[in-house]
Amino acid sequence: MFGLNYKLLKLEEEGNPVYAGVVGAGNQGRGMINQMAGMPGMRPAIISDIRLENAVSAYENAGLTREQFIVTNDLKEANEALKNGKFVVTEDFKLVAQAEGISTVVDATGVPEVGARLAVEAIENGKNIVMLNVETDVTIGSYLKILADKKGVVYTGSAGDEPGAVKEYYDFAKAMGFQVRVIGKGQNHKINRESTPDTVAKEAKSLGLAPKMLCSFKDGTKTMVEMTAMANSTGMTCDIRGAHGPSTDVDGLAGTFLSKEEGGILDRYGVVEYVNGVAPGVFAIIAHGNSEVNGEMRYLRMGDGPNYTLFRPFHLCSLETPLSVAMASIDKMATIAPLGKPVCEVITLAKRDLKAGEPLDYIGGYTVYGMIEEYDTAKRMNAVPIGLINKNTVAKKDIKKGEVITYDMLAMDENSYIYELRKLQDAVY
Repeated sequence: MFGLNYKLLKLEEEGNPVYAGVVGAGNQGRGMINQMAGMPGMRPAIISDIRLENAVSAYENAGLTREQFIVTNDLKEANEALKNGKFVVTEDFKLVAQAEGISTVVDATGVPEVGARLAVEAIENGKNIVMLNVETDVTIGSYLKILADKKGVVYTGSAGDEPGAVKEYYDFAKAMGFQVRVIGKGQNHKINRESTPDTVAKEAKSLGLAPKMLCSFKDGTKTMVEMTAMANSTGMTCDIRGAHGPSTDVDGLAGTFLSKEEGGILDRYGVVEYVNGVAPGVFAIIAHGNSEVNGEMRYLRMGDGPNYTLFRPFHLCSLETPLSVAMASIDKMATIAPLGKPVCEVITLAKRDLKAGEPLDYIGGYTVYGMIEEYDTAKRMNAVPIGLINKNTVAKKDIKKGEVITYDMLAMDENSYIYELRKLQDAVY
């Protein structure tokens, strides 16, 4: 991102800003829209949300008057408004992907099915796609990357989300010739696999979050999703199913993530992890084989080795997403994207005993949670990726609490678009 500020300022001075579209004006989307509206060289030109009032209030909070934007579901009318310098609010996410002059689309929905449809629509219309929707990425991101590459557009995750923030450290360390032994994130909430939207409702209200979003944090699924995105973009894997998730502070990271032979907890290096005690930060554990470099690291008070910790004590979530929009639009670069064949998967486990004929629900719901597992292992197990589970998915047999859910246990939603795309991805990998 070196020099990105100068590039954006130049675009502003030339009157040629990046015109972006945003789908999803909830908690994450509103912050991003307001951040983007205050940046030089960028315009959140069109916003879509199924609740129009969310998109309208996002613009109003960004300082726009009602005369500066229109509300429409008509593509021709939207294009005319954009051509005349107005902003657009719509209920139809396809308009965002189809509108003229929009270079990059952001998915801020967090819903796998919507993310799949939006990403393909954007790519087919020649637009870059920024996924502030890691749930979709870890389910079909490798296939979406193939589609984007064929179309000559950028498919990318978001800066500011933990995977994107970690990837910056990974790229930084690899560029300097360091070994990257572990990458990971702090866990904001103590994991309780039995969490439901009901058990977290009071806390969610106090935090201004949807109960199912907070539940996905509490039951650990969100952390598993984020670590899987880290793995698939770097080639690193998980040491064990679900990761170790130790408790330590920043000073203890380097010593905790040693190999077992060295007195640590790891069976191997080259893994993704999470830690209780360092939230909301992200980290990379690095090493070097040269004694002169190690001497310099000691002089710089990075520790005695063999491991050293790079730690960032914050990630600005959706507020950093506009940087990924700018990188994709200006430099045709991804912040974070799958390398090819997935390395890890988020498999589905039963949150409680499930009965044959019982419908399942979504991530952050009452019936299932996710855990990171190696992709090849998950495939041999026939494990179902959690991103494919929705309210139309039905148990075909009794499933015990904590059991890994496999395809033969479920009647999948045959009308699900992400399910169809996942079959295409599985055919490739």
